[in-house]
Amino acid sequence: MTDPVPEPTLFDLPPGARRPRARVVLLTGPSGSGKTSLTRRLGLPVVQLDDFYLDIDHPGLPQRYGSVDWDSPATWDGKGALAALQELATEGRVDVPVYDIPTSRRTGMRRLDIGDAPLVLAEGIFAAHLVEECRAEGLLADAICLSRPRLVTFWFRFLRDVAEARKPIGTLLRRGTSLLRAEPAMIDQWVALGCRETSPAQAERDIRNLLVQKSSNT
Repeated sequence: MTDPVPEPTLFDLPPGARRPRARVVLLTGPSGSGKTSLTRRLGLPVVQLDDFYLDIDHPGLPQRYGSVDWDSPATWDGKGALAALQELATEGRVDVPVYDIPTSRRTGMRRLDIGDAPLVLAEGIFAAHLVEECRAEGLLADAICLSRPRLVTFWFRFLRDVAEARKPIGTLLRRGTSLLRAEPAMIDQWVALGCRETSPAQAERDIRNLLVQKSSNT
């Protein structure tokens, strides 16, 4: 007796073979550049890509300044994030992890249901690493890198991190200063990966225009 042939899955299908019910706007930019504020103003379903960070005791995490280098994509589950976006865009719902940044651990799962929303926002500093795969799967609506003056980004990042008690003050200052210096190169890298650089205000206008286009096509 032979084993039954398994049912085909999303990952057995050629890229783009399953028509998505919603498409994804990938939103990246330096930490503190206004990604979360923008998603709140837009009111669309949001996948927080930072929730796909690996736990602090995951083996082999890169180190910097005597601690884990959370600005390295090697600290992040990119395959898990892509799978979640694929399921959400095609099925309309998915279970995503909940990550606690102060303790650097996943604390559970939550169900995300997009209803009839035509767009999903996926925001985080590693969003650009998903551009190629999302485009190949026919999921990509836009890929945006937010940019504003570096000192503004530095200040808002520091205020947020202190308010949320993300890490000790000394760690926040060292990381913030390093990110301030590295920001132009980071933006260049994200643009090279397929994002387009724009201001938060222009990004909001562009995404709202996308929504109008989606509505007129339904």
